[in-house]
Amino acid sequence: MKRIAALYTCHNRKDKTIKSLASLYSGLESCSHRISMDVYLTDDGSTDGTSEAIRKSYPEVHLLQGDGSLFWAEGMRMSWNRALEKDYDGFLLLNDDVDIYPIVFDQLLTAHEYCTQTFGTPGIYIGPTEDRYKGNLTYSGSLVLNKLLYTQKRLPPNGTFQSCDLANANIMLVSKSVVNQIGILSKGYSHGMADYDYTLMARKKSIPVLVTRDYCGHCENDHVDTYLDFDKKSFEERKKILYSPTGLAFDSYKKYMKKFFPLRYPVVVVMGYLKLYFPGFYLKFMGNRG
Repeated sequence: MKRIAALYTCHNRKDKTIKSLASLYSGLESCSHRISMDVYLTDDGSTDGTSEAIRKSYPEVHLLQGDGSLFWAEGMRMSWNRALEKDYDGFLLLNDDVDIYPIVFDQLLTAHEYCTQTFGTPGIYIGPTEDRYKGNLTYSGSLVLNKLLYTQKRLPPNGTFQSCDLANANIMLVSKSVVNQIGILSKGYSHGMADYDYTLMARKKSIPVLVTRDYCGHCENDHVDTYLDFDKKSFEERKKILYSPTGLAFDSYKKYMKKFFPLRYPVVVVMGYLKLYFPGFYLKFMGNRG
């Protein structure tokens, strides 16, 4: 790969976004491969001065504007679609809260070299992230252990390239060949699930999805417990959480399950309505787990 488009979307996380961009450019300077990079970033209606800060510190960034209704999936689609107007060898999807390590490009590009040599075709490469303060894995690729129960095993880096079934796109490099085969992130997802959908689509096409040999960045898992006091909330509050893109995103989850795990789909629908109408029973039945 010689030319890479880095893709972001953001909303009201100015300091984290600027820090992530700084670490990305630092990683490019540390890369031992000869590559060029352009950055495409969709600011989805930030009101905290994110766009102004980006224009001041990184005027070379291709800055796109959303109205606050895009969320992660559609914001990333906007950035990706704009990048498709030029010819790139790869597309690097990044979360704006990732502090990217200097080894990131060497890790990802070495994975690309290994993939093409071993499998005879380019693929998707996942840079796992850690919470370096707590010393634990936060985001990576995962193996699906049981399709009906939808159990997974998340893969920490172990010094080798590991194949996975689905993956988080906190750091994810997609080769041009993959885009030519399956396109970009699917429509119909609001916030999450679009990265899982994309990597599962790739695996259905026998496209390799590999986890790099080492951690590529720091990213805290700062998601709040959605079910905290869930049964104490009113019906309308529970309904809002159930369908909210940043809550349980029920519509996106149903779409995802129906597409890839159809045998589990009826269970997901029933569980969704149990959460809404009988939250106490649901939380007791699931042991306070979603």
